Amino acid sequence: MKKPVIAIDGYSSTGKSSISKVIADKLGLIHLDTGALYRGVTWFALQNCLNENGLIDFDNLFSSLNQINLEFKNNNGELILFLNNIDISKQIRTNEVSDNVSLVAKQKEVRDFLLQSQRSLAEKGGIIMDGRDIGTVVLPNADYKFFLTASIDERTKRRYNELLSLGIEADEQQVKENLIERDKIDSEREISPLKQAEDAIVIDNTNLTKEETIESILSYVEKI
Repeated sequence: MKKPVIAIDGYSSTGKSSISKVIADKLGLIHLDTGALYRGVTWFALQNCLNENGLIDFDNLFSSLNQINLEFKNNNGELILFLNNIDISKQIRTNEVSDNVSLVAKQKEVRDFLLQSQRSLAEKGGIIMDGRDIGTVVLPNADYKFFLTASIDERTKRRYNELLSLGIEADEQQVKENLIERDKIDSEREISPLKQAEDAIVIDNTNLTKEETIESILSYVEKI
């Protein structure tokens, strides 16, 4: 029997990736963090495609997409993102990448570049994929769809603590402003905006622990 395909969408810092990773372990699925792929393209752009004003030159990026090879490699059960055979798993979590990723992710050329690779990974089943348009665009026929949300203050706290745990300096107010701006860009972009699929189960985890959110999702998967 083919293993299920699970799509988890939602706002930044609702725990999509870490929650998906645990569920993948529990159900024997492969976890694909699509946000990491967009961060990988953003990191490449920041290193190779800046104009004289220090901003990303998108024409340069689009013509360079064929130079980008992103792949996840298994490291003791953890999937590590490599860009052209270089481990960039820590670099993609920096503030600089966070400040630019929504702008990169709204570009049609970037989304098209990553879309087919995401779909082909899911064809065989047995995958849990998280992002912003998984249930609506990437995997509209997923067996299960979930949409995670939480208050902006709770998400700010989570993101701020995550940065500190990675040894990255952060200002809490700046983190909040970044999240608000990313929400706006992600929700209002013309191509594949962040939105809840009509058949997705919404889970507000403002007052839920990570473990409680995981149990809630598993209860639906096991029920259906």
